[in-house]
Amino acid sequence: MAQRVDLLGTGNAFLPRGRLHSMALLDGQHLIDASPTALIALRRVGRSPADLRTILITHLHGDHVFGLPFLLLERKYISDRTGDNPLRIVCAPGAFERVRHLCNLAYPGSLDGLLDAVEVVEVAEGRLEGGWSYARFEVHHDDAVDPHGYRFVHDDGAEWLHSGDSGPCAALESHVAQVSMAVVEMGVPDWVDTDHHHTPKDVVALANRHPEVRFVVTHTFADDEGPGPDIVSAPIPDMPVNVHLARDGEAWSWTGECWVAHVKDSS
Repeated sequence: MAQRVDLLGTGNAFLPRGRLHSMALLDGQHLIDASPTALIALRRVGRSPADLRTILITHLHGDHVFGLPFLLLERKYISDRTGDNPLRIVCAPGAFERVRHLCNLAYPGSLDGLLDAVEVVEVAEGRLEGGWSYARFEVHHDDAVDPHGYRFVHDDGAEWLHSGDSGPCAALESHVAQVSMAVVEMGVPDWVDTDHHHTPKDVVALANRHPEVRFVVTHTFADDEGPGPDIVSAPIPDMPVNVHLARDGEAWSWTGECWVAHVKDSS
């Protein structure tokens, strides 16, 4: 299978028009975050929770992990009733106990056996099926939710990163400089006074400092096409040529030399 990153959802916590919560799927089996809209996002691309080998958690805010009880419940009672498909959760030390608490709040006792069978991986570097290595690194967000990004390197040379939720910070920028594609959040408009998320101006500045990197913007506040009212009406400045504002269902694949986009027609 060619190295592929599917953007299952591209919205922030407030679900802008036409967007599910931000999630990415690597090679069809490694899920980055498990949002409340995870089940519908997987089904839209023809994937089952039983296909998942790994769930990598960037941090513990609800729009990134509150889908876990539903994913695990679906695996247990529908798509993997015999429990034949192994599952690992990659997370920061201590995060899995909070996941267990979340699952017990949602479905008391129903997921205990499945949770006991999950392989919990808390080390900051490791290997995934399909030839991938990962490195987890701290980013600048709410410290109470253990915020991290992930950098991925394939044996064939593909490199990319996922920022998780993060404002501008030296750690993220140092990893950006080591990859050819960076999936980066843009969670708030320019008029929001916070350093815990990237604003459009922050993304422009980051992309201009790294013109050799392809930036794919996710976890955005910006509405997409589709029915319904505007959720956030805020202007987005002209972006550098190396920035792409992603839409739900788009994907990027590695050719052996570069990342190629499979994007939706905006017409």
